[in-house]
Amino acid sequence: MPKWVPRAIALFWMMFLAALVARELFHQLSSFMLLILVSIFLALAIEPGVNRLAKRGWRRGSGTLLIVLGIIVFIFGFVGAVGSLVGNQVADVLKNSESYVNDTVDFVNSSFHSNIDPAQVNASIADPKGPVQKFIKRQQGKVITLSVSALGASLQLLTIVLFTFYLVADGPRLRRVICSRLPESKQRAVLRTWELAIEKTGGYLYSRALLALISAFFHWIAFQAIGTPAPIAMALWVGIVSQFLPVVGTYLAGVLPLLLTFFGSPFKALLVLLFVLIYQQVENYLISPRITARTLNVHAAVAFGSAIVGGAILGPIGAVLALPAAAMVQALVGSWGPRHDVIDDDLVRMPTPKAKRTIRKK
Repeated sequence: MPKWVPRAIALFWMMFLAALVARELFHQLSSFMLLILVSIFLALAIEPGVNRLAKRGWRRGSGTLLIVLGIIVFIFGFVGAVGSLVGNQVADVLKNSESYVNDTVDFVNSSFHSNIDPAQVNASIADPKGPVQKFIKRQQGKVITLSVSALGASLQLLTIVLFTFYLVADGPRLRRVICSRLPESKQRAVLRTWELAIEKTGGYLYSRALLALISAFFHWIAFQAIGTPAPIAMALWVGIVSQFLPVVGTYLAGVLPLLLTFFGSPFKALLVLLFVLIYQQVENYLISPRITARTLNVHAAVAFGSAIVGGAILGPIGAVLALPAAAMVQALVGSWGPRHDVIDDDLVRMPTPKAKRTIRKK
């Protein structure tokens, strides 16, 4: 037997065992790594605001704490307001369920020429052995599970907040530690990449916030005209959820105002559904490409594809993080390597803008 065979066999099994250990460690630490990834994203997002406060004389720790607390207060206030509205509406539905059922059945009978008896529908809902009551009892048994899940989510949120705070508050020190291990040319490349990541992440949040504000404004006008309950809260809900949950956010956001309006008037709910669908198309083809192109400079196909890939890999969080990551990668690739003049050909010739007509005053 050649002398290298035992060594090759031992090396193979050592590499196999190392791969198994690495796989198990990755599986155990995947949730923690996801929290770190979200923390890095938030740190890049709030870094410009902290830098502005630091230039005005604020300590980085105080400025970071102020911005983080402001974000937390806004999120909890927004969720609390929407949750209170939904809870009141659910309580009203349970209290006046019979009248809501009668109105809905009358609307269905008059619209689709059916002969549904509202008394039978109310009897089936109140039947202890019916599917509605069984569903309610099953949900009551999940209170403990939901409480444990809420506690786990709160701990994860606290972890993200702490990591985000330390990454931003000690940002200059962290960058100095990294650059101290690199030569001068590498230091410039690292700092340029870091600055680019901050720019693209901030541009992403700026574009999302602007789109959310525009969406909330138009939805508020529509909800006010239609008669949706709490039109301002519902418009803010649609604007924020639709923009910060890519791909499916619009449809998930439209479910809540649709249900709240349906309990009062099914016809008004149909109007809400039509407006949400129409506005989504207008936003996709007219509003979003213009704003995204100015803030992120990402092609629409690249943005859509990155959101799908990110969602497939990391779920909803990956869909949110994919767009600024794609913008940063595109900017890095675009700045790498030399550039050359493009030859004159029909396939690469750009259309010339039309000259504006000037009206001469007599």
